[in-house]
Amino acid sequence: MQTIVLGGGCFWCTESVFQSVKGVQRVTSGYMGGEETSANYKDVCTGATGHIEVVRVDFDDSVVPLEVILDIFFATHDPTTVDRQGNDVGSQYRSVVFYTDADKQKPTIDRVIGKLRDEFGVNVVTEVHPVHEFYAAEEYHQDYFNKNPTQGYCQAVIPPKLGKLRKEFKQYLQS
Repeated sequence: MQTIVLGGGCFWCTESVFQSVKGVQRVTSGYMGGEETSANYKDVCTGATGHIEVVRVDFDDSVVPLEVILDIFFATHDPTTVDRQGNDVGSQYRSVVFYTDADKQKPTIDRVIGKLRDEFGVNVVTEVHPVHEFYAAEEYHQDYFNKNPTQGYCQAVIPPKLGKLRKEFKQYLQS
């Protein structure tokens, strides 16, 4: 088992993508990267705490390797915009990868980001840091898309990401 923490905009979107991937054992929405000793949605949304909306992804790397987790992450959010994902604007929505194992994960992260830069000629602004204190988001944020599929944001923003996942990574989808 490995754990990686990913910030790619609103955690509802990132959570819904990784809940669909086989080998992923658990996805937990939360906050990371801030200086405050606690985090909650109301405070994080102000941008003043320094925290980022993230998901902690626990996965079986014998089923889905870290490189595939990262490929899915980069394919389902925009790693080229600073502090923005679509209409979600603010430092809490920045693109970031927090690794839990510098020796095993950091070289893979650097290689995948380098591949994006080289193959697509894009300026990847994704931050890469060692894992910080993780604060689980409030319970109503957990499994949000599955609990609230008719909510406007969920209907507008998440289905295109899931469509891209189904199209480009169908061999890694849960049955």
